[in-house]
Amino acid sequence: MAASGARTAAIIGGGVIGGGWAARFALMGWNVRIHDTDRDAERRINEVIDRARAAMPGLWDVALPDEGRISFHDDLAEAVEGAEWIQESVPERLDLKHEIYAAIQGACTEAAIIGSSTSGFRPSELAEGATRPGQIVVAHPFNPVYLIPLVEVVTGPGTGTARIDRIRSTLRDIGAHPLFLRREIDAHIADRLLEAVWREALWLVSDGVADTAEIDDAIRYGFGLRWAQMGLFETYRIAGGEAGMRQFLTQFGPALKWPWSKLTDVPELTDELVETIASQSDAQSGRRSIAELERIRDANLVAILRGLKARDWGAGRLLNAAERRIGGAPRSLDALSLTSPLPTGARAVPLDWSDQNGHMTEHRYLQAFGDATDRFLALVGCDDDYIACGHSYFTAETHIRHLAEVRAGARIEIDTRLLLAEGRRLRIFHRMWEDSRLVATGEHMLVHVDLESRRAVMPPPELQDKLARVAKAHAHLPEPEGAGAAVGRPPERQPDPQE
Repeated sequence: MAASGARTAAIIGGGVIGGGWAARFALMGWNVRIHDTDRDAERRINEVIDRARAAMPGLWDVALPDEGRISFHDDLAEAVEGAEWIQESVPERLDLKHEIYAAIQGACTEAAIIGSSTSGFRPSELAEGATRPGQIVVAHPFNPVYLIPLVEVVTGPGTGTARIDRIRSTLRDIGAHPLFLRREIDAHIADRLLEAVWREALWLVSDGVADTAEIDDAIRYGFGLRWAQMGLFETYRIAGGEAGMRQFLTQFGPALKWPWSKLTDVPELTDELVETIASQSDAQSGRRSIAELERIRDANLVAILRGLKARDWGAGRLLNAAERRIGGAPRSLDALSLTSPLPTGARAVPLDWSDQNGHMTEHRYLQAFGDATDRFLALVGCDDDYIACGHSYFTAETHIRHLAEVRAGARIEIDTRLLLAEGRRLRIFHRMWEDSRLVATGEHMLVHVDLESRRAVMPPPELQDKLARVAKAHAHLPEPEGAGAAVGRPPERQPDPQE
């Protein structure tokens, strides 16, 4: 169900890119209206959106907003009426785009942003003859739009500061990274770089130096791994050693004049060369369907992005920043009712959390419950600032019960009850839910420690007071089923004389 008060985006032109835009907007809580004259568009777009539903929520460690309502419209004017953002993704024909913009501007509000997914046209070309030229901007994404955050934005002189600010905030709100070009140029930034690599790759095949699989291996096993997390210039800065970029340019700059590259020439795409490339590509990847390759691509991208996210680096830093904006979780006990277990987790199960059976692996249950423990501790005052001052809680025992299967893509929620807060010990009980179904429980015994001595110590009075407040409120709740089965009450345990 769409969230009340959801914002509205219109997608003009479906296909892979338009469907990707629709998915990103909808999964970030926007209502989406789609217009495409192709009779098969709805099926194709729904396939893209289904792939996005399986992959995109798994990027986040918080729950995304309720998915927006997606609707298909034969009438373009109906699709754009009242829309805040209108994204055009029709074929790269300037006359067609001009025709589409005339129809859009005849029906949309003056405040609406009209973004074009064009990979080559400049905004000055797109806006020729437009009623409101400053309303039309380049917003060039990268496939798959619902996973790759970069959007190249090129504005014109009539766009205005207020509209630019709205473009920036809107794209960030849907988890994208707007890269504003300093001035308009054919093919923008990324496609110009890609075109150079693509041209060289075509020459390598044409000259018989390498086949398509070998060229792909050179990228994915080599510099592609560096580019994914540091880009080009920062990678070469490291290559210059302690002296950095100046040393790199001094040492390797002369090589730029060597006759290595054919950047200014393009191999003629003869029937023979086309057949060579196509047959090599078939041999390389043809055993898998395009749909299967798309699913593999998405799963790999999720794993890469989540790895960067854990390091708070590159595209992962963008995800963390967006997550802080959309998380919306209470930051203190004062914002919560203590008469029930505390909400400590809400997220989708990522693709890389599933095993060969298609359900969440055992150690991911522990991770989910561990994250919930951290969330509970932060609520009672044991947050990053507290830990930086030299104290924390260490987990001493854990007991997890697996009650039902949880599959990748499922939305799970965790609540936490405080069972014991005495002396240095803390005993908490987590419940994991999928909708109204209890799928797992986790019970943990923790001990408060001094991080310098690494020994158990009493928590300070202010932390004890917060824990006592929660413990008193939770004491009236019924004992949760499964509590105490293995954690906190081991048989024949001797009491600690210091407790």
